[in-house]
Amino acid sequence: MTQLDHICLNIIDCEHKTAPTQESGIPSIRTTDIKRGVIDFRGANKISEETYRAWTQRLEPRAYDLILAREAPVGEVGIIPEGQRACLGQRTVLIRPNPEKVFPYYLLYLMLSREIQHEMTTRAAGSTVEHLNMSDIRELNLPDLPALEIQSQIGNTLANLDRKIENLRKQNETLEAIAQTLFKHWFVDFDFPNVDGKPYKSSGGVMEPSELGDIPAGWRVKPLDKVADFLNGLALQNYPVTDDKAFLPVIKIREMKAGITANTDKASSDISSKYIIDNGDVLFSWSGSLEIVVWCFGKGALNQHLFKVSSTGYPKWFYYFWTLEHLIHFQAIAKSKATTMGHIQRKHLSEALCSIPTESQLLIMDESICPIFDKTIQNKLHIQTLTQTRDVLLPKLMSGQIRIMS
Repeated sequence: MTQLDHICLNIIDCEHKTAPTQESGIPSIRTTDIKRGVIDFRGANKISEETYRAWTQRLEPRAYDLILAREAPVGEVGIIPEGQRACLGQRTVLIRPNPEKVFPYYLLYLMLSREIQHEMTTRAAGSTVEHLNMSDIRELNLPDLPALEIQSQIGNTLANLDRKIENLRKQNETLEAIAQTLFKHWFVDFDFPNVDGKPYKSSGGVMEPSELGDIPAGWRVKPLDKVADFLNGLALQNYPVTDDKAFLPVIKIREMKAGITANTDKASSDISSKYIIDNGDVLFSWSGSLEIVVWCFGKGALNQHLFKVSSTGYPKWFYYFWTLEHLIHFQAIAKSKATTMGHIQRKHLSEALCSIPTESQLLIMDESICPIFDKTIQNKLHIQTLTQTRDVLLPKLMSGQIRIMS
């Protein structure tokens, strides 16, 4: 066994306080910006160059430094890639590996391993918020390290998987932005591609009045609940598991983003097929944190407070983006509720109006946006496959159960 500080050049805590943030600048990494080895530099708070210089007088973060969350949540750790500037946010720790003793990416995945995560959780203390003391971090017990060459092989293998995952996520951000821009251009600005290939409104297309204001001639207006079917989930506590080998994970609000985890509840698989969720289904949480997602985490059971959204008359992207278009209004309604968990009612779906193009125009739109929308779903499924592969490899590589063939 060896202690963490025996294989590191520096382990320092963040001592500065918060500073005003700005739209652009140098990322200041918070504990919530770190998840499973990946740091969200784009979503992090940004600080000025002046603040950065003041905060990094002791030690300026550099490529291949690790950033560890001391609390909230304890033990999340990520690495600074080459060419990325960053500084420590509150409750984070900078760990600089000694390259003569440990390969940085190997140390990253070692600290993400079940054993080290368990030790950090065990060491965490605190009456209100659990946290790691600096002495506990420095004295973390690590298993004996293999030769640097083997460390490099293992670290690079796992890092390459994470890079592929991150590239797919970035690609999806771009694709989703393109699809959403097209939707707004077509259904808010009404400059959709007409049958003659010209943009409708800017090329003099005829507009006529409606409940939504002026819309293109020949279009109709429908409420959201007539565009799609919103199926509410079951109270799945009433469907307990009777066979440990035949069950479905219960999909609640927390699973919509986190996916299926060890904390996910289980329900009997003996429920109506219409309440079974599968990859590609659109889910909309109508209470609590109102969100809409395309589910890509495998089969599950639809719990109450979630809608499974579907339609026999309109393509998936159409009802997904129309629900998304009304989401901010729905969230405002839920926030105004004087209850512990804000929500919307079915009447709000009936009040949410959508403009409906002609069949020929919808077909033209579908040819443009459907491939983009479908590609985002394929990417999400690929991400799940790569993530599962990484999670299976991680403990086996770290324990020496399997080796990388050179």
